[in-house]
Amino acid sequence: MPKAYWIAHVSVDDPAAYEAYRSANAAAFSKYGARFLVRGGQQTLVEGSLRPRCVVIEFADLATAQACYDSPEYQAAKALRDPVSTGDIAIVEGWDG
Repeated sequence: MPKAYWIAHVSVDDPAAYEAYRSANAAAFSKYGARFLVRGGQQTLVEGSLRPRCVVIEFADLATAQACYDSPEYQAAKALRDPVSTGDIAIVEGWDG
């Protein structure tokens, strides 16, 4: 079964308030075994357009990734994120080759 990933591109309008979201999302990510592969590091855009912050989070499988997003723990964290940022998030199944 292939792993799955959240791929997010985010613009943060209030970095101080965004920290509350980062603290709150830890409960959901821990519960669902999430592992950060990319978390807002330096990026170089070579084609197209993206938001300034990129995040890639790995999950055991597609069902787990979706369950984390839908969980009460993550939705509570998301409520803190929504007023202070704008994002594009996709849940993507990995490739097993």
